[in-house]
Amino acid sequence: MTNIPPPAEELRLLDAELRQLDARRAVLLRRREWLVHVLRTASAQRSVPGAGQMPPVWPVAPGAAAPRTEATAPGVQNVLLLLGGILLTVAAIAFTLVGWGHLGITGRALVLATVTLAALSAPVWLLRRGLGSTAEAVAALGMALTVLDAYALHEVAFDGSGGLGYAAAASAVLSAAWAAYGAAAGLLVPRSDAGSPTRSDRARAGAATAARPALRLPLPCAVVTAQVPLLLWALAVDAGPHTLTAVLLVTAAADTVVALRPAHAPVRIVGLVGACVAGALGVLSAGWLCWSASAPGAAAPGAALLLLAAAIALAAARYAPKPEVALCASLAAGLCLVAGAGGVLRAWLPGEWTVPGCLALGIALLTAVRTPLPRPVRQGVVGASLVVQGLAVLWTLPLVAGTLLGPVALIERPWSGTPLDIRDAVFQDAAWASYATAAPLVLAAVAGVLALAERRAVRRPASGVGALVLAWAAVVVTPVVLELPYGAGLVADGAVVVVALGVAERARRGTGGPSAPALTAVVLALVTSVTLALVSLATEAGTIAVLLALAALFAVASTRPGLVAFTAPAALAHATALACAAGASAGLRPEHTALLVLVVPAVAALVAARAARAGRSAAMVTVEAAGAGAALLALALAVTDLPVLASVLALCGVVTAGTALRPERRRAGHAAAALFLLAAWVRLAAWEVTTPEAYTLPVSVAALAVGHLRRRRDPSVSSWAAHGAGLSVTLVPSLLAMWGDPHWLRPLLLGTAALAVTLVGARSRLQAPLVLGGGTLALVALHELAPYIAQVVGVLPRWAPPALAGLVLLALGATYEQRLRDARRLREALGRLH
Repeated sequence: MTNIPPPAEELRLLDAELRQLDARRAVLLRRREWLVHVLRTASAQRSVPGAGQMPPVWPVAPGAAAPRTEATAPGVQNVLLLLGGILLTVAAIAFTLVGWGHLGITGRALVLATVTLAALSAPVWLLRRGLGSTAEAVAALGMALTVLDAYALHEVAFDGSGGLGYAAAASAVLSAAWAAYGAAAGLLVPRSDAGSPTRSDRARAGAATAARPALRLPLPCAVVTAQVPLLLWALAVDAGPHTLTAVLLVTAAADTVVALRPAHAPVRIVGLVGACVAGALGVLSAGWLCWSASAPGAAAPGAALLLLAAAIALAAARYAPKPEVALCASLAAGLCLVAGAGGVLRAWLPGEWTVPGCLALGIALLTAVRTPLPRPVRQGVVGASLVVQGLAVLWTLPLVAGTLLGPVALIERPWSGTPLDIRDAVFQDAAWASYATAAPLVLAAVAGVLALAERRAVRRPASGVGALVLAWAAVVVTPVVLELPYGAGLVADGAVVVVALGVAERARRGTGGPSAPALTAVVLALVTSVTLALVSLATEAGTIAVLLALAALFAVASTRPGLVAFTAPAALAHATALACAAGASAGLRPEHTALLVLVVPAVAALVAARAARAGRSAAMVTVEAAGAGAALLALALAVTDLPVLASVLALCGVVTAGTALRPERRRAGHAAAALFLLAAWVRLAAWEVTTPEAYTLPVSVAALAVGHLRRRRDPSVSSWAAHGAGLSVTLVPSLLAMWGDPHWLRPLLLGTAALAVTLVGARSRLQAPLVLGGGTLALVALHELAPYIAQVVGVLPRWAPPALAGLVLLALGATYEQRLRDARRLREALGRLH
């Protein structure tokens, strides 16, 4: 509500402010001079013994320092004016609705007319005296009184007329009256300049005056009121949905004209908001009318309304002052065009061809690039085309996802029999969508658009990658859509894998290394190969043939150096699946199939060694990871048979030991030793040996002797490398046997041996004997105390264990810092051991 004053009044205010600033500056300069004098006097007095104290503070002149305020003067003014206007409006409403009956018809008319005319005339007088904010408040009161006048007139003279019709006419009259009032107020208030301004000052003042009316509220309020007359009229005459939609669009067109006119900002903002709201409601209503029609003739009116909305949006985009507004408006225009034509196509074509028809219309919008339209308008139309294409691609996603994920159900029933066709194999547990017939065409069309954009260097390489993915999706779903025979579908998917690998190799050669298209093609080949392997599970012969072909294909592709990090692990994964399928086909039990699977880790170790010699570290890591996965699968298959599990562990240890021969994989030797130990323990468990020491002690003695000799030759060797394996071979199996042994001899002998090992480790300051011996001794002691602990726990009441646990937790919490310090000291002490 703060009104900018005329130039003469604003100049007077600025001069007054400058005079106040000059006076304030003079007061501050005097204060500064006094402070300098006080500091000099204090310095002189400190140099003289017995000098007096600091003189009293110089009193500040009244009015020199204004107190801090928490609200600005314009803010206080606006609050007071707003409250005053609200109270007067409430009073007028109360008078009109409650106190109306105390006066006759003549008195009521005279009172309202007099008050309204006074409220509407006062702002002109106030503006001439520079009271702009007060004039705005009084003008708002006057406009509110005009609404009450319209209500009173209906109650007195037009009581028998319809409410909606009268409201439409009254809102139209009020809108026109408020607009005329706002324009007339600017003409009645004179514009004067103070002093003798220059020509440029007069030009700037004139431009500002022309862009800003004398009163700010009437014109925006008139635009807001103008939103409802047509809509109220349509409701009054019981218009149909098409007429109501047309009314909304005409209102949006009028608001667009207001928003594009060079009016002051509030009017443009109100017009823009009104155009957006009315246009959005009109477009939604027209779209519903068009797309819900059952015949082309019934859909035509709705399509015509959408074309009208598109024309309004396109005109707004053509004359919009800002590029962002033009882009959004042209985007909306393009979508309205496609929606209108698509609604007619939906009523004319079969249901599955509606989306392809809309896609064709969206692609046709790309011709706007060649038109002489402004750049923002062309960009918006192209954006609408991209939105339509994106929605069409989303429409195909259920079919693509079902094609890729549907064969997963065959894992539960492998080799169940040859399906009727490839669709039956893929969608055996899912319903087939009737609209999916046109999905490959949609994917291929969008892929073609992206390929053309990539050729013209538009957003490269994203366009090329998108074209590749969509073309792949179109080819993958085509056999399912065409219901090809089962064998032909397998061959088609295999061909997709071969072509994808060829595209990846070609893209790699073109760029001299792995690029986005090359990596995308490899990933697509991998995904297709997995789907193909799952689909082949329907028949035994198909599974073995497909897995063999895939393993060979990726093995051949691994001979190319660029993509071996992806193709070599894929070849190993398919070889692993082939080994499992071959074992099942031969009637082998799972634990015996595990021996076939172990061929894959051995091959992986050889391939990784070759990759290491060629300097391809990425390929080495991925190949070793694939080999480790195959080894874990073999262990899982053999876990039910202990003798076979021991053999598998031993073979895994051999492969790991061979890997440890490479200089960069020396640490794999520890894993090999652990595997050998596990193999030995599992073998002892398989033989049901009750005295494992007879087998482990000789090995431990030999291993400890070798470790001792190695440390004598090379003192830098860790005690874990020298003595860890030898001690573990005996201590761990003896511990396991001790927990099931009810006699006292084994715990006594094992505890004595563990104590001796611990003492040797402490005397020699060796970490491995100290940790292994001490841990074994603690476990033996726990084993011996376990019956007594159980007996004590059984005697105690039920509340005692929780209470004891709580005390322990409190004690641990109270000494947490000390425990951490002790742990750090122990770690440092162990770290100093050899």
